[in-house]
Amino acid sequence: MQSTEPVAVPFDASLGMAEAAAALYPDSRTDSFSWEGPRWWWAGALDVEALVLDSYQFLSSMLGPNAAFTSSDAVATFNSLAHLRIDGRTPQSFAPLSGFRRTNDGWVRLHANYPHHERALMRGLRLRDARGLDATLSSLSAQEAETTITQAGGIAAAVRRREEFLATPAGGVLAAEPLVNLQWHDTPGPRRASPVGSDPTSLPLAGLRIVDLTRVIAGPCAGRILASLGADVLRIDPPDFPELLDAHIDTSFGKRSVVADLSASDVAQQLHAALDQADAVLLGYRTGSLDRFGLASDELLERHPHLAVLELNAWGHSGPRRSIRGFDSIVQAATGISVAYGTGDDPAAPDFTPGALPVQALDHATGVVVAATAIGILRHRVDGRSARARFSLARTAHELLSLPTPPASATQRQSAVELRDTDSAFGALRYVPPALRWGGRRLNYLTPPPPVGSSALTWR
Repeated sequence: MQSTEPVAVPFDASLGMAEAAAALYPDSRTDSFSWEGPRWWWAGALDVEALVLDSYQFLSSMLGPNAAFTSSDAVATFNSLAHLRIDGRTPQSFAPLSGFRRTNDGWVRLHANYPHHERALMRGLRLRDARGLDATLSSLSAQEAETTITQAGGIAAAVRRREEFLATPAGGVLAAEPLVNLQWHDTPGPRRASPVGSDPTSLPLAGLRIVDLTRVIAGPCAGRILASLGADVLRIDPPDFPELLDAHIDTSFGKRSVVADLSASDVAQQLHAALDQADAVLLGYRTGSLDRFGLASDELLERHPHLAVLELNAWGHSGPRRSIRGFDSIVQAATGISVAYGTGDDPAAPDFTPGALPVQALDHATGVVVAATAIGILRHRVDGRSARARFSLARTAHELLSLPTPPASATQRQSAVELRDTDSAFGALRYVPPALRWGGRRLNYLTPPPPVGSSALTWR
């Protein structure tokens, strides 16, 4: 039933988040937490609601007793792009070539939202245009399609059962990893006070500086949360592979935007000068792709040991998939989620059709967990410590798949979504505000999303 009164919720549905919260901030509220609103929104095959609630409970627990949220507000942020309107226009979620396609023994999921990934898809399948796509895929097995497209630099995953994925070397490694892989180290210099404020009349992260080197949804959403809490977040993008504009608008509220060619030595020097003065850095590119710029996490920790380094990717940081490109939808297909939401349990059956989560919950939950972990690490300045933390969409998928399935009594119940309006460089925006309440008041973003590349690579 829908709840309108605070409900005590044990913080143990997602054990990975509870364990991480206890490790980061032992005084956090890890026994129970109260929130208002419906417990069930989708009541689907998996308990996506628990993933939403636990991730926001994790975030709230890192901030302390002045933080709160409702289930309705938290759920709305997990679907922020769908609610966004840009001068009345609905943003594009998936390009025409992205989605499920049949193969000769099952299904494969493609991701071709970015132009360079679409070109890689065509190149891998030796096609000039999309007219021959379905015929070509129908001549291949799902695994052959995945391998062919991936080796060409494209994005694809065979639709598998969960047990099939866990039986692979990548799945076995992933299941053994913690949700938040923390590596602590001592920081040089005198101990400093925690930068996380507790005054309910001012934003808790005011004065913090965050370098955001992430793309797409998970990492940018983590930066968006930190910006909503008062941090100065500097998002940096390369000039040759721009972010999709609608994704930039959705995830860049409260940030500043830099376009920088890190291969230029003077720009690299500017970046490291900014990192010298930063409190945390978010890394969200494919494993190894930033190494040539001196931004491998090991090098960052050696050069900037004061930093909290938050590193996320699609498939984890060990095992054979660690350097492969991936997205939320692709991880769903590979790990068994698409089968859980399909019409049956055998992807090879002729009447089987794969399905998907009601929202891109792997991206958003990972983003919330990254933001929470950054706050938890920064609390340890008083101990003279910092840390590197690693995350992956696939490990978040494993967390979701490990939750108890919703009970038969669960039914879909939704509340109205609170939206706000602002003018921006992109026109009039209607958007979902941050889910958190601080000192009893719901937060809002301090600024609308900025024009791409409108800021210099310096701090305010």
